[in-house]
Amino acid sequence: MSKYAKDGQAAAEASDQSLVLEDEKYPEGGLRGWLVVLGAWCAMIPSMGLLNSLGILHAWTSTHQLHGYSESSIGWIFGAYGFFLFVASAQAGPIFDAYGPFYVIVPGSIGIVTSLICFSFSEEYYQIFLSFSVLGGLSACTLFTPPVSCVGHWFNVRRAYATGIACTAGGVGGVVFPLIILFAAPKVGFPWAIRIIALLSAVLCICACILLKPRLPQNKAAGASISFEALKDIRYAATTVAVFFVEFAIFIPLTYISSYAVHVGTNDTLSYALIVFLNLGAVPGRFLPGLFADKLGRFNVMVLTSLICAVLTLGVWLTAGENITAIICYAVLFGFWSGAAISLGPVCISQVCETKDYGKRSGTTFTIVSIGTLTGIPIAGAIQQRDGGKFDWLIVFGGLLYVVATVAFIIARGICAGWSLRVKF
Repeated sequence: MSKYAKDGQAAAEASDQSLVLEDEKYPEGGLRGWLVVLGAWCAMIPSMGLLNSLGILHAWTSTHQLHGYSESSIGWIFGAYGFFLFVASAQAGPIFDAYGPFYVIVPGSIGIVTSLICFSFSEEYYQIFLSFSVLGGLSACTLFTPPVSCVGHWFNVRRAYATGIACTAGGVGGVVFPLIILFAAPKVGFPWAIRIIALLSAVLCICACILLKPRLPQNKAAGASISFEALKDIRYAATTVAVFFVEFAIFIPLTYISSYAVHVGTNDTLSYALIVFLNLGAVPGRFLPGLFADKLGRFNVMVLTSLICAVLTLGVWLTAGENITAIICYAVLFGFWSGAAISLGPVCISQVCETKDYGKRSGTTFTIVSIGTLTGIPIAGAIQQRDGGKFDWLIVFGGLLYVVATVAFIIARGICAGWSLRVKF
């Protein structure tokens, strides 16, 4: 057995022991703990809900406001939203560690509502980029990393389950927001549909500001920067690489599934509704893997879900053609199995760091992840454009990314806990 495997096996055993010991210190629930989960859920509907609505926003703007722009150019707008959401996590995470959620949640709430209102008035490329991608992405960052970290203050043994429940917000938002656009936009116009979303987001953000409360002492030593020192820890570095690839992969189907349906001749209403189907699958896909992950191991479940997403993308989507039944099946199944990437990614990070550093470590990881979210969508758009508007090689690109993510999680698990299949990690 290699040195890393031996060290990883010992670390896994120590991790299990620490979970038992720390269980006495963590409430693992109670009224206050579950109210924090509710607050995180309210915060993540505006941020992750918009992230999960990129597909319908891409399909709508590419045929309306941004008609005439190349797929790659449009892809930069929606890739930039994910980039700014994740890149500022290096600052939002440590600020949360040092001062609590108030100083990040309140400005972020104001920012996301302002972003949506400005987006509703935007007609030009640069206006959409500045309002939605830059202001919206930066604001959404404060409504993602700090709420997830706050949940980690109240749960340890059941952390994956509690985080998964909070992360169902992304699926719920990804259902509600597209439905608002789908039914309100034809009647009152796209701008007013976005303003309705802004009003709903404002109400939810107020609830989040009231409910989110930290439990652990503030860590004033946290610095608002990428922790390069932390990346010297091979367990944390390997986990970061794995999370990078799985987040890189998830945005390809999420963004292009509706445009694909339009391309193969599906009517606009059903094409836009695919995002709703995908997010309906994502709601149970956020918390059910978390429930099993606490029992079977967080990394083990991430390996399984990444592998299934690769099989679905290359085996179902690639061969679907104009078969709308197959496309809908792919959307629902992919929504379910890809849900673990959002809910379990941060939990995997927490498993290879101390809880007091959770905000900073997750912020560092998702800052690195932001590079993938920035480039993945426009790269896919450029592949589609080079393929004459067809989607075959774009789908292959997305599927291969999931294959790489699967291998990366297998390697990370081996480094962290050894190579035995029986190890719960």
